[in-house]
Amino acid sequence: MTGGIPSLGAMTSPGPAAPASPRTLTAAVVQAGAPLFDTRAALVRAEELVREAVSERGAEVVVLPEAFLGGYPKGLDFGITVGSRTPAGRDLFRRYHAAAVDVPGPEVDTLAALTRELGCHAVVGAVERRGGTLYCVALFFGPAGYLGLHRKLMPTAAERSLWGQGDGSTLPVIDTGTARLGAGICWENYMPLFRTAMYAKGVDLWCAPTVDDRDSWQASMRHIALEGRCFVLSANQYLRRDALPSDVHPVQGDSPDTVLIGGGSVIVSPLGEVLAGPLRDGEGILTAVLDLDDLARARFDFDPTGHYARPDVFTLQVDRSARSTVSGI
Repeated sequence: MTGGIPSLGAMTSPGPAAPASPRTLTAAVVQAGAPLFDTRAALVRAEELVREAVSERGAEVVVLPEAFLGGYPKGLDFGITVGSRTPAGRDLFRRYHAAAVDVPGPEVDTLAALTRELGCHAVVGAVERRGGTLYCVALFFGPAGYLGLHRKLMPTAAERSLWGQGDGSTLPVIDTGTARLGAGICWENYMPLFRTAMYAKGVDLWCAPTVDDRDSWQASMRHIALEGRCFVLSANQYLRRDALPSDVHPVQGDSPDTVLIGGGSVIVSPLGEVLAGPLRDGEGILTAVLDLDDLARARFDFDPTGHYARPDVFTLQVDRSARSTVSGI
């Protein structure tokens, strides 16, 4: 027989399908200190660091530490004791208020132009000024420019004398097209219900801008990666006394090389494996190539708000409304 359909014996099996090409993303966490009360210098430094991470390290997502724009006043007491404030402390707050950034504002515009130029995403810690209140925030940027912010829900300890509380209206998870970005700032990472809400939003890359340099922070970052089955990108400041003006006096002392914030930036996989870091004893940029298929591999046996949840026993209600003192004006 010639022509026609070949007999079954002559047919060839296609064989097993070739494995799909890995989906990868290069992430960077920046460890650096921001000069206090000098937002112009901090912005220039932020631009340099993001550009280096993208242009020289190939990063597609870059995370900068908590309060990088606006500054983290480690060791300063602002003249506060229970029941009283001092004129010198009030004037120090005036300087801190002046160093914060408006959103929207020129610093946000500058970083938005940078990520548009570089075609990257960035999460930048900042201190936002809104009227007479300051907020610790994470600013989100991408190839389209400024994408939104997250306000820290609960400032920690003495931070509460400087920063207001965020509300449920600023809990974004940003879809980059390849992964979903969210942020928890410093000790927000210890809030179980906040983490649960973010997991339910499908966060893939958990960005953790912080100033917590304790060894115990590493355990928390690995735990969140395992609990959320997400990559964790934690960026911490490395700040020395000489980054503060000479006329302020941190409780740690005035020796220029005194370390105020000791770093510990780290990148962790969805199964809790450390991919880069922790970085100690200086500034630097950590990078890691993230295999995004590890997200599905990790969620095979644990999904905290999916197949491993018990909605018949536990539920969480999240109020996403903005809380404004005055409305309708």
